Amino acid sequence: MQNPRVATVSQLSDFDEIIDVRSPAEYAEDHIPGAISAPVLDDEQRAEVGTLYTQASPFVAKKRGAALIARNIAHHLENLFDDRPKQWKPLVYCWRGGQRSGAMAHILAQVGWSTGRLDGGYKTYRRRVMADIETLPGSLDFRVVCGPTGSGKSRLLHVLHEQGAQVLDLEALAQHRGSLLGNLPDEVQPSQKMFDSRLWDALRRFDTQRPVYVEAESKKIGLINTPESLLLQMRNAECLSIEAPVAARVQLLMEDYEHFLTNPELLVQRLTPLLPLHGRQVLDHWQQLAEQGNWAELVEKLLTQHYDPAYQRSTAHNFTRLSGARVLQLDSLDDAALRAATSGTL
Repeated sequence: MQNPRVATVSQLSDFDEIIDVRSPAEYAEDHIPGAISAPVLDDEQRAEVGTLYTQASPFVAKKRGAALIARNIAHHLENLFDDRPKQWKPLVYCWRGGQRSGAMAHILAQVGWSTGRLDGGYKTYRRRVMADIETLPGSLDFRVVCGPTGSGKSRLLHVLHEQGAQVLDLEALAQHRGSLLGNLPDEVQPSQKMFDSRLWDALRRFDTQRPVYVEAESKKIGLINTPESLLLQMRNAECLSIEAPVAARVQLLMEDYEHFLTNPELLVQRLTPLLPLHGRQVLDHWQQLAEQGNWAELVEKLLTQHYDPAYQRSTAHNFTRLSGARVLQLDSLDDAALRAATSGTL
């Protein structure tokens, strides 16, 4: 009979699959990237056992918990893990690396699978993530893509990625486009902890001998905080700047924010926080343009009256090497133009 072996965060790649046995709510808040959810106690069961622990006794709670855990592990064996081959190597973790992961790991090992249990569980993993986020950015050579709103910075990152470059897409990790209107339709931003995990997973995979392209970002991407350690490296990094005519930028924004074109009320609602900056008369005019469907004129006014001045104030101040940036002068912002402009960049 095999016994599960104790594994560390540095050994995650030694396993075929990572199994999070915490409750669904714990998993939803954050989990090791790529881990699957196989709770040994669901949210209600975890609450029930916790209540028994405080209101009855630890013995009663453990007895009830053991029955529930055994039943749930059996369910996972008969369903979730039914097709796993004999050579499968799973790694199991829970909150502290204690009873929940111990029970699952023991059963999987007794079946005959080469099973690992994460030492210290999620708590140790989380400490490792936060420690690495402090140090990993300093080991990387960033190239910051700058340019005013609508200049195709995210598209350029996608093209660079297709061409084989190392790319850190912070807006994709945060599920937000990084501006007042950046909430993605039908998508909720991840928790800060989940963003941290995604960022850690990206940073640790980069080759330190090759540059990493990243879009110029502020301290917050929607509700997500960008770590200071990363911001510091980005703001002192070499820059690549996109310049494009307003008409091309208007076209790009109308494509990328098409969901507002069918819901002008939502756009007006999102613009309301700008009232103290621009006053009622300007906002009323923007609202009128939205209600009339004069999208090109509205987008151009938003660029020239709000976004471009804000860009000039913030980017030039925050990115110390912007004045020496390599400039990509583009007439169009479609993928073909971006590919042509970046040829020879890598």
